[in-house]
Amino acid sequence: MSVLVDSDVLIEISRGRDTGLVERWTQLSGSEQTILYSPITSAELWAGARPQEQSILSALFKSLRCAVVDENTGRLAGDFLHRYAASHSLKIADALIAASAVQFRAALWTRNRRHFPMREIEFY
Repeated sequence: MSVLVDSDVLIEISRGRDTGLVERWTQLSGSEQTILYSPITSAELWAGARPQEQSILSALFKSLRCAVVDENTGRLAGDFLHRYAASHSLKIADALIAASAVQFRAALWTRNRRHFPMREIEFY
């Protein structure tokens, strides 16, 4: 199984403040599982990166595989928005991340599970 890592988890990994989360990351990265990230996550992290964090982020992203967003991902994200935008305040970034997890059959690792009300999502 693959794991798609959300922005909030990668921020904590890059800053190393949550030792429990870093331990879990170390176990995951030492396993045979493919670790994915969304280009949305990349944009979010680079937008908020401090100058001293840029080399850490570069190394982190090199160790992961990018989950490409294609037409099918966009269509599924649109379906999620149609179903959950009004009832759960779902935003397009989270819809695309959720759709990527579903498309790649990956468990989603996030600290914000309430942002992802879709039944199709399996969490890590």
